[in-house]
Amino acid sequence: MKNYKIQLFSFVITLFIFSCTSDDVSDVTVDDTDDSNEVAVVIDDTDFEAIDWTEATHSKDVDPNISEVFEDNTVKRLDFVITEERWQTMLDDMENLYGTFGGSSAGGPGGAGGPGGAGGPGIVTTDIDEDPIFVPGEVFYEGKEWYRVGLRFKGNSSLKSSWEAGILKLSFKLDFDEFEDDYPQIKNQRFYGIKKLSLKNNYDDSSMLREKVATDVFRNAGLAASHTAFYTLYVDHGDGPQYFGLYTLVEEVDGSVLDTQFSDDDGNLYKPDGDAASFASGTFDEDEYVKKNNEDEADFSDVQSLLTIINDGTRTSDPEAWRTSLDAVFDTDIFLKYLAVNTVVQNWDTYGRMTHNYFLYNDPATSKLTWIPWDNNEALQTGKMGGSLPLNFSGLTASQWPLIGYMYQDEVYKEKYDAYVEEVINGAFNESTIQALYTSYAALVEEYATSEVSGYTFLNSSSDFQSAVSQLKSHATSRKAAVSAYLN
Repeated sequence: MKNYKIQLFSFVITLFIFSCTSDDVSDVTVDDTDDSNEVAVVIDDTDFEAIDWTEATHSKDVDPNISEVFEDNTVKRLDFVITEERWQTMLDDMENLYGTFGGSSAGGPGGAGGPGGAGGPGIVTTDIDEDPIFVPGEVFYEGKEWYRVGLRFKGNSSLKSSWEAGILKLSFKLDFDEFEDDYPQIKNQRFYGIKKLSLKNNYDDSSMLREKVATDVFRNAGLAASHTAFYTLYVDHGDGPQYFGLYTLVEEVDGSVLDTQFSDDDGNLYKPDGDAASFASGTFDEDEYVKKNNEDEADFSDVQSLLTIINDGTRTSDPEAWRTSLDAVFDTDIFLKYLAVNTVVQNWDTYGRMTHNYFLYNDPATSKLTWIPWDNNEALQTGKMGGSLPLNFSGLTASQWPLIGYMYQDEVYKEKYDAYVEEVINGAFNESTIQALYTSYAALVEEYATSEVSGYTFLNSSSDFQSAVSQLKSHATSRKAAVSAYLN
């Protein structure tokens, strides 16, 4: 932190000197139109030198340094510095989107300053389509500064619930060259080769382990998925660094995941959201197959073909021909393995219960749509909204969720799914292995989790943390029994 304080002090002094320099009045705007006769001085902050910039740490011309950014066995620290005015702009924008901070008394998580407690958190749905605004801020890590990084709050129901509960431990999205047009010094700025990151606030997770462990399991099963790591976050928005708590840093799919886990990142990447995300017959809607790249190309033929084929009548009249057609456009092996992992670990907040929280990538190496899991903070529990799907998908309406329902009804695909279920419970989600991982991660993060402060935590007490870890271990045992009963 010594280097951080020196750089911050230097930055403030530079701004003060700059604001007092009369030779460059074009960069200073004086607004004296307010009836209160207060004079507001707006300082142009574009005149700076990126002194910490190196090719390895800041440039686009290096491969993503995954081992630096996503270490499994340590808790690293990030600092944000956001001017008081920009921070207030972020808060005002949130109020416009979600209402008064702390304005709800029901359904929120526990923790000082927020409702909930014994009743537990609820799921708050929202139809707000607009993301919170980005503002430029400084990011400090390991004694180095990243300049005018795009920072904004992120999330959906978790963001709304946290805000309404009066808890400022909010999730953030970081885009390192979001403001490159305003600040040419940061053109193509990267964080060790990475453009975008998410800092997840571990909402509704007293263990603060679920996002990390679930993503580990997907990746250990051989699936493409984000890397994750534990970080503490401090934010200085005018009064010095404030501990915002323990977060999970998540690699963005529309960034280094494609760069590092696929041979080519030029294929269409979709983040479906809405009725069309179910792939039920008659739901096709380009607006709901949200493109994360290639936006200017109005070509949705790949997702349209998948929807058409999965619902085609040859499924029952000629299953072999149906499978051949489906295999040509959709990586069914990847999906069945994903489905096995997702159902074994239990993850309700995604396809099968909810029409969101996954990506589809048209991998140029195969010309097939490939399934990529996303947003796993609700995994590793029975869950809400009807709970996680059972291993045999009983109760699922096949026509409503045809990628699961129709494929599971096919004897060839069901046999593959069953084999993957057995592989997962003996491998990536082996009971003893996963319980050892819980023990290791809990010991790693406990001091940071239980030292979160009032107004910036979802914990009611430090005992909530250990209780949640114990529940995770019991869950692993119960899932072993459930898989054994299903397979036998």
